[in-house]
Amino acid sequence: MTNETPGKPTNERLEYLGDAILSTIVAEYLFKKYPNKDEGFLTKMRSKIVKRQTLNEIADNMGLDVILSEYSMGKMSSSMLGNAFEALVGAIYIEFGYEKTKTYVIRNILMKYLDINDLETRDDNHKSQLLEWCQKNGKEINFTTLAKFKMDKRDCFKVAVLIDNAEISTAEDFNKKSAEQTAASRALVKLNIINSVA
Repeated sequence: MTNETPGKPTNERLEYLGDAILSTIVAEYLFKKYPNKDEGFLTKMRSKIVKRQTLNEIADNMGLDVILSEYSMGKMSSSMLGNAFEALVGAIYIEFGYEKTKTYVIRNILMKYLDINDLETRDDNHKSQLLEWCQKNGKEINFTTLAKFKMDKRDCFKVAVLIDNAEISTAEDFNKKSAEQTAASRALVKLNIINSVA
């Protein structure tokens, strides 16, 4: 017995599968690309590639937003792009198997839409950057959940960054950690700690 409504297909099962397959493909790709790097480096690089923001950007560059807009009835969030991309990887895997999916992802996605060398040097953990800045400057920082609500039948979180009890920035996402990262990156820009978010 499933929770899916008959006649209304859901991508969430495909997203789940695509997420796992993508993570495996990226892990294998990095393992072969960096034969002399340790597990810590490889883990950091994989998380930079498979994190929500990167997947959203890849999906956007692939034009998945154009396809999604034809089928989406409500407001489209950036997270939907990354979810759709994961569902696409899951669907390709079911149709063609692992080897063909791996070849497609590496040739048509990783090598086409990602600057691996840029990712190597990019510090994109904005939350830790902001925490470090506050510590250095004697500021008190808190990440507060302002609201939890439903969007597209999924939980969505709105979080705020408070520095010395003043609200600096907010962000919304289906994932609380992703919302905190986005709010932190906006705070870094607002406080002129970084110029812009890549």
